[in-house]
Amino acid sequence: MPQSAPALPGAHSIFAPESFLRELDERLKDAPDARAVRAETVAALQTARNSAMDDIVAGFESHPRAARETVRAIASLTDAIVTTVHHVAVNHLHPQQSPTEAEQLAVLAVGGYGRAEMAPQSDVDLLFLTPYKTSAWAESVVESMLYMLWDLKLKVGHATRSVDDCIRLAGQDMTIRTSLVEHRAVAGQLSLAETLRERLWDELFDRSIPEFIEAKLSERDERHLRQGGQRYVLEPNVKEGKGGLRDLQTLYWIAKYIHRVDRAAQLVDLGFFTRDEHLAFWQAEDFMWAVRCHLHLIAGRPVDVLSFDMQVEVARRMGYQDRPGRRAVELFMQDYFRHATRVGEVTRVFLTALESRHVFQQPLLSRIFRRRKRMRPGFAELSGRLTFADTDAALKDPLNILRLYEEALRTGILIHPEAMRLVASNLNLIDDEVREDPEAVRIFLDLLLKHGNPERALRRMNELGVLSAFIPEFEPVVAMMQFNVYHHYTVDEHTIQCIVALSEIEQGHEVEDLPIASRIVMDGKINRRVLYLAVLLHDIGKGRPEDHSIIGAQIARRVTTRLGLNAEDVETVEWLVRNHLVMSDVAQKRDISDPRTIRDFAKAVKTRKRLDLLLVLTVCDIRGVGPGTWNNWKAVLLRQLYEQTASVLENGMEALNRDQRRDEAKRALRHLLVAQGWDGKSIKAEATRHYANYWQGLPTETHAVFARLLRDLGDDEIRIDLHPDADRDATRAAFVLVDHPGIFSRLAGALALVGANVVDARTYTSKDGFATAVFWLQDSEGHPYDAERLPRLRKMIDRTLKGEVVARDAFADKDQMKKRDRAFKFPTHVTFDNEGSDIYTIIEVDTRDRPGLLHDLTRTLAANHIQIASAVIATYGAQVVDSFYVKDAFGLKLHQAGRREALEKKLRQAIREGAERADLDKSGA
Repeated sequence: MPQSAPALPGAHSIFAPESFLRELDERLKDAPDARAVRAETVAALQTARNSAMDDIVAGFESHPRAARETVRAIASLTDAIVTTVHHVAVNHLHPQQSPTEAEQLAVLAVGGYGRAEMAPQSDVDLLFLTPYKTSAWAESVVESMLYMLWDLKLKVGHATRSVDDCIRLAGQDMTIRTSLVEHRAVAGQLSLAETLRERLWDELFDRSIPEFIEAKLSERDERHLRQGGQRYVLEPNVKEGKGGLRDLQTLYWIAKYIHRVDRAAQLVDLGFFTRDEHLAFWQAEDFMWAVRCHLHLIAGRPVDVLSFDMQVEVARRMGYQDRPGRRAVELFMQDYFRHATRVGEVTRVFLTALESRHVFQQPLLSRIFRRRKRMRPGFAELSGRLTFADTDAALKDPLNILRLYEEALRTGILIHPEAMRLVASNLNLIDDEVREDPEAVRIFLDLLLKHGNPERALRRMNELGVLSAFIPEFEPVVAMMQFNVYHHYTVDEHTIQCIVALSEIEQGHEVEDLPIASRIVMDGKINRRVLYLAVLLHDIGKGRPEDHSIIGAQIARRVTTRLGLNAEDVETVEWLVRNHLVMSDVAQKRDISDPRTIRDFAKAVKTRKRLDLLLVLTVCDIRGVGPGTWNNWKAVLLRQLYEQTASVLENGMEALNRDQRRDEAKRALRHLLVAQGWDGKSIKAEATRHYANYWQGLPTETHAVFARLLRDLGDDEIRIDLHPDADRDATRAAFVLVDHPGIFSRLAGALALVGANVVDARTYTSKDGFATAVFWLQDSEGHPYDAERLPRLRKMIDRTLKGEVVARDAFADKDQMKKRDRAFKFPTHVTFDNEGSDIYTIIEVDTRDRPGLLHDLTRTLAANHIQIASAVIATYGAQVVDSFYVKDAFGLKLHQAGRREALEKKLRQAIREGAERADLDKSGA
């Protein structure tokens, strides 16, 4: 008679197999045929399963972090369903009067189901086990069971094998072997499952431990690479990503393979983990499972990637709430990344324990070929790694915690995980007395400045909490996510990436890409300690209600004072942290061809020393944001701002003389046109047809393009020049035509319709009534437009300007936001600045980016008789800051407050209506 495995704990409260089977047996007595038996079984099971799942989901939603109970309850419910289906198959559909020994069948759960861990949309992985070759009866039972499970709309992964098949295939295929490590008998001949278990360990597992460990760790490394190679990816995979569930499961697989453990808690008794480490394992696993269950419930399908839109919804379901300065989703993701970091620590501890027991040997090459340096007293080398010579005596002096990192950098040896373990459990030794100890300060600053690899020290110190222990003000930004697409890393990782960027510059690796920053850093005149500390502390104020630059400057003063810097250096670090965004903002959000911009920035900086430091900090900050954030465009803008400001600081404000700059620009154009064969009369006509602002706002090459386009231009003619501008990582699009209101808006609409990102724009009107407009464009990847797309771009612009295409109507299908991007919310700010330019009012619009935004804004300005002289566009992921230099219809600044307020309302309305249009998502993207 077939046996059934005992149900998992909690199964009876969800689904009571005994009473259910009695009732089902009664109903099936009258079933006329096998089809009716299956149909009646499926109908009864579907009703019972739906009711049970509703109860499980309701319980989970009322306790949204109680994942362990939920995943076990789903597995328990699945056990009851499989048990019932098996019962019907062997008792009603294929009953046996006198089964032979070969006619036996065991139903085993494998994979996650075998661990009794199932998310709401997990597959049901089954192994149908037979003693020998599969009999016809067993094939019939398996087929009937599968049909019923499929009719229940369950996703079933299955295999039918004999015990010998399992042993043979597991020896050949690591995936099969891993699934069998987790097998669990659910129904049928349980003695058969026990036979498989004993033979697996006796004939395979016990003989191949190193091979299995090596395979699982190699598989883990490859998986991490596929998922981005780091713990802090923007949209992590909760199952496969670094620090995710699969990493914890890998430890479980290895532990079970070696010691046959059924629960991670048994690893404490075996000496692999301390109770605190097991608690970290348990909490991380519970958290990750909660996240995964919520993902499945939200999507209604097996989704494991925490995409941006999912992050917001999971955070809400798990009870996170906004706090001053922090969104709920940011608090949730900070907890996620901290758990992922702890998973890494637990993994390291576990592998060290294996190595110390000679179960597994990690790669030796690095230690065989490394030239050894003599250890300083108090330290030793163990298995090729650095540790304390005497662990009991080591921490009698808390400074040895910092000395461990100093010795690791000095010798180039990795720190032994046992030493890390000791440090992590004794962070309380780093108290105020240690933080102010001159020797501790000396060691810390040497880690930054002396050994040539500050990244390694900071990263290891940060992972174990040593950095936050020594600088407690750093602790709030550890694993802090910035929910804005622009930043690729958490705040602490961004900070370390900035230190990496500075170190690379200092070592001379960036001379070609960053000539000015490299010269500043490498000439030995700047204060390295001030610069490194400014980079380390520049974002330390993030996550608070106040402006992070202002609160960060106050924190930086406190930290640098404690580190013993003199008053001048403290003040410089504080100033750099307070102003670390200023140079980037001026370069990317203001027209740096306007002398007033340079004059005001020079007044803010005051000295060449501060300008040098601020440039390097700004470069490191942008390069530390993430791959692809730094480009030639930003490099050109910063270089121009730096050089013009340096000239003002050295030569005085007369260096910005408008007349002088105009005359120089005309002279440069004259030389170029002569070289191109222009006659004197034509050159003079071109030099006198433009107003002063035209000459200081554009490079000579662009002046020459406009001269060619304007030559003999007819009143009804439109001329266009599209050309790659490699120096700016953009395509330059120049237009000339008879001037009339709304030109800028119509051009912006045409460009948006072909998917062009406008990164900068200028528009001028000549004295003889022609509009000269130039846009710098990038594609969606932030690169110059592909040459093959330029003809289509030209055609669309031409049609739009001729009125054949109305941009606003065309945006109905184009101006759509992808679902994953809608989670990003940015409050709209509209500001008017009458002081930033001598001639223009600067209107700055800071809001959520979308394809048709620039067109909507410029159309609104044109409709209100506002003349746009130039537009500067700065994009930060999903956020954009559009700055317009404008005059009213009479050529004056917008002085009247009432006029500005009315215009602001109309701009906000245009933004709101455009966002609503984009949110319709007709495409279902």
